[in-house]
Amino acid sequence: MDDATLTRIADALERIAPAPMAAPDFDAADAFVWHVSPDRLVPVPQVNRVAIDLLVGIGRARDTLLENTRHFAQGLPANNALLWGARGMGKSSLVKAAHAAVLDEGLALKIVELQREDLPSVGRLLNLLRAAPQHRFVLFCDDLSFSHDDQHYKSLKAVLDGGIEGRPDNVIFYATSNRRHLMPRDMIENERGSAINPSEAVEEKVSLSDRFGLWLGFHPCDQDEYLAMIRGYCEAYGLTIDDETLRAEAIEWQATRGGRSGRVAWQFFTDLAGRKGVRL
Repeated sequence: MDDATLTRIADALERIAPAPMAAPDFDAADAFVWHVSPDRLVPVPQVNRVAIDLLVGIGRARDTLLENTRHFAQGLPANNALLWGARGMGKSSLVKAAHAAVLDEGLALKIVELQREDLPSVGRLLNLLRAAPQHRFVLFCDDLSFSHDDQHYKSLKAVLDGGIEGRPDNVIFYATSNRRHLMPRDMIENERGSAINPSEAVEEKVSLSDRFGLWLGFHPCDQDEYLAMIRGYCEAYGLTIDDETLRAEAIEWQATRGGRSGRVAWQFFTDLAGRKGVRL
């Protein structure tokens, strides 16, 4: 075998098994996004988020998550958190806003976003975070859910409390989901009905949500809360509009969207700000 052939083989092996990634520079930012193929943590200089004071109608969940995040940043005991419930009610916004609020208090805390489809790589990510004990990390997975034949949930157990090594002391896990038990109810019932032992058919998947110490529920807002959200945005950005006009236009907007939520309130305010010439 000639040298050229050996060189091609060596190059091919290197592509298949790339060199381990260098230690990330965690001082580069307070927020990172995890990517795979190849593994890397990409710093996010400016996080897309709103101030925690603008999150109206979710006061109890806001206060609970903020206190839990503050405890973790201070090195005190804290729980993994599952934020579940109605779409557009501020679940992911609250996670990012709580992180910003803790930073504003002078506490050091990093947030790392992990995509659901990258859960199988979470072990490698945890090893990187474990190797930086001087930092504390909120590991954040948005819109987490599992289908009938989805095996990604097994990877998640390593983050919560599974495995020999377990979750690193400097990592806490926050997830958002539209489902309380992270899988569709009809799939739970179908598996129970067709299993040899119905009581154990979906216990492994359903118990996954039990591994979160905090369950924070988000429910559809009523009209008064919807209008209060918009009024809060107006005051925060200095947009002047009388209550009667705001009410009429906001209700018409939500009627065209077929429902109310924090997301719909922000979308209406964005349209209103554009018409009023107010920059956000």
